[in-house]
Amino acid sequence: MQYSSQVKPISQLKAHAAEILLDLAKRREPLVITQNGEARAVLQDVVSYEEIQSTLALLKLLALGNREIEEGRVRPLKDVVRRLRAKKAEA
Repeated sequence: MQYSSQVKPISQLKAHAAEILLDLAKRREPLVITQNGEARAVLQDVVSYEEIQSTLALLKLLALGNREIEEGRVRPLKDVVRRLRAKKAEA
């Protein structure tokens, strides 16, 4: 994704905040905010932010699972199923 078309100075954000926020929600593309000609922040809509956070959480779970596999911390499926059925029967 090219962010170069989505760059605005902080002065424009201050002057047109409501309009910029509406555009962010509609386009669902991040906006790079500059200050003194340098990129200082990225602004994005809430829906996109939440989607990214969910994706990161899933990736973290996958990474943790892979680490457990590499460390040999695994159990045969039949043992896990047996344990879960036993817990369910107790409840």
